[in-house]
Amino acid sequence: MSKQRPSEICNVVATIRVIAGKWKPLILWHLFSGTRRFGELRRLMPEVTEKMLVQQLRELEADELVRREVYPQVPPKVEYSLTDHGRTIRPVLNQMSRWGQAQIERTGETHEGSEESVETVGARPRRKQAAR
Repeated sequence: MSKQRPSEICNVVATIRVIAGKWKPLILWHLFSGTRRFGELRRLMPEVTEKMLVQQLRELEADELVRREVYPQVPPKVEYSLTDHGRTIRPVLNQMSRWGQAQIERTGETHEGSEESVETVGARPRRKQAAR
């Protein structure tokens, strides 16, 4: 078995640190299709609490993957979009999606909600019941 160099492991850890978070991959996935308002993200992810969504968006903004734009109007209008740097993570998430699909097929694991769809990224996994 070949040994990985410490720098390779550090690179993986750096990537995981940025996208780790129950809802970050799903937030990014929704932003791949364009700019979204906060309320729109909430409707797309009804399982996430408002507090958690705000926290995850702030972390993505701090890591320069997401841009937050506030418009000075009443009521306040806030939009979220991917930065140029944020768009570079799409191939990583696409590959993770392919790997996840293979894992689901291998283990029979599914997620509560919409079976095996992108919307289940944050959902808790469960095993398929054996046919009786």
